[in-house]
Amino acid sequence: MRSDARRNRELIVTTASALLTRRGSAASMEEIARAAGLGVGTLYRHFPDRQALLVDVAAEALRTLLAPERDPTEDGWATLLRLVALCTDLPLAVIKDLTAGLPPPAHLQELVTDFNALLARVIERAQREGTLRSDIPSAEVIGILNVALCRPGARADDHLTTVLLDGLRARAADDVLWSASG
Repeated sequence: MRSDARRNRELIVTTASALLTRRGSAASMEEIARAAGLGVGTLYRHFPDRQALLVDVAAEALRTLLAPERDPTEDGWATLLRLVALCTDLPLAVIKDLTAGLPPPAHLQELVTDFNALLARVIERAQREGTLRSDIPSAEVIGILNVALCRPGARADDHLTTVLLDGLRARAADDVLWSASG
């Protein structure tokens, strides 16, 4: 691929990612092309249809999530918070849409599986360390995080995300405001 074509493709993916993060699947192909400063024809030369662009954007987002910088001194809760912050800068609502309907392409499903496995390891580590509630299985914690993070405009500091994270955080017995007995 020529260098200018490669730059255009990267620009389209970067622009689409930013728009889709803010607006979800509502961002049109024309809007993406305009925001990238390119013609719609250029966009369609690289991506024959909307689905192809969405799959490429989703795959790039998942690759970003799978390659974060690691700090060996960071505890599980801090790692989870860092991943949450990273997720809010990516178009996860698109990934959720792509994987909710028909089976996604195999490479995309593999990336989703790999990220969920990484997230499960972080969750289980935080649970072992006592910083994340241990009474919720990791698969359910992932589901809870999906509610917060797989929506357009999600932010690490918005009300939904902070309330869900607060509910996942382990508490000392005397910090719990409610009890099983009522």
